[in-house]
Amino acid sequence: MASTFQLLLNGTAADDNLLNALSSLEVEENADLSGAIQLNFAISRSEADDLTFVNDAGLQPFANLAIIATPEDKPDECIFDGYVLSHKLHLETGITNSSLQVWGQDASWLMNLEEKTREWVDVTDASVANTIFNEYGFTPDSGNTEDDSPSHTEDGHSLMQRGSDIQFLRNLARRNGKLCRVACTTTPGKCTGYFASPKLDGDPLLTLTLNDPEAWTVRALDFDWDVTRPSAVKASQALFSDNNEDGVSGDTNDSELPLLDARSLADFAGKPMTVLLTAPVDAAGELQLRAKSLLRESGWFVRCEGEADVSRLSAVLRVGTVVQIEGVGSLNSGKYYVWSVRHTITADSHKMKFTLVRNAVGAPPQNSSGLLGGLL
Repeated sequence: MASTFQLLLNGTAADDNLLNALSSLEVEENADLSGAIQLNFAISRSEADDLTFVNDAGLQPFANLAIIATPEDKPDECIFDGYVLSHKLHLETGITNSSLQVWGQDASWLMNLEEKTREWVDVTDASVANTIFNEYGFTPDSGNTEDDSPSHTEDGHSLMQRGSDIQFLRNLARRNGKLCRVACTTTPGKCTGYFASPKLDGDPLLTLTLNDPEAWTVRALDFDWDVTRPSAVKASQALFSDNNEDGVSGDTNDSELPLLDARSLADFAGKPMTVLLTAPVDAAGELQLRAKSLLRESGWFVRCEGEADVSRLSAVLRVGTVVQIEGVGSLNSGKYYVWSVRHTITADSHKMKFTLVRNAVGAPPQNSSGLLGGLL
């Protein structure tokens, strides 16, 4: 096997008895949702005439779970760091075929334990996010303060929180055109709080190859595109600080995210789809930010799904990175953003079902003359 994994319970490596009883392990990472884990154990009777693992300290409520995956000759990747939240126990006569399912979520669940009413004044959205992350001991990502909102002043609209910290930040991220999540990278116990725009520039971290007879890394890929999405926004709003009866405009057809290929949604569709946006804001810049965030969300009009084996790919796919797909034609080959990964780990393999997205397609074919062009 070309990869290994470690299971840590409250910071301690799981013993062989527990690992031998672990029939399967699944971890899901997602760009804008909490990460999740599910462990399935075969249950038997212990020497003390109890059920194995059901009452273990390492699997009790809010016990810390961490999974470290290590591809062959590659650095460790901490693909999950979170807490036990649920058990499902299935028992049969004589305990034969009995099983325990343990489920949990990543460390962002700690931010969901209390719903709050809180007013934020004279701060930007990114500074609010970083303050909240620091309160939980999470390291704010360096990109959080890029592309930031205007400050929320007491003279205009202060920023009101009604809900848990993670609910509040996810709603705030959506209207900023950002993604909010908490994740670890290499070391369990050291989590990063992300409140940042997707990073689409730079070189891809790895390449997925479908058709190379010797060097293929994925067996199958499914692609779809959908152009029933807004590609332009008309936005106007009256301001408390401006007597202009027409208000300010936030009209835009640019999400200001780098394109992952030649043609954007508007270019590919050929017909713009325009929506109207109204929002209570204090400045034109804030209205433009809201309009831009709408286009960022709608701009992911291309989707690719597939499955890869770590031993074949020699790498672990991570959410929030950019990868390259080769050999699937001029329209769909190119760069993609990793949106979600579901890891399924057994004693024999580590497979990854993934969803990739992008905000562009390849250049149009040359000398094209319609559906039958080139055939006549």
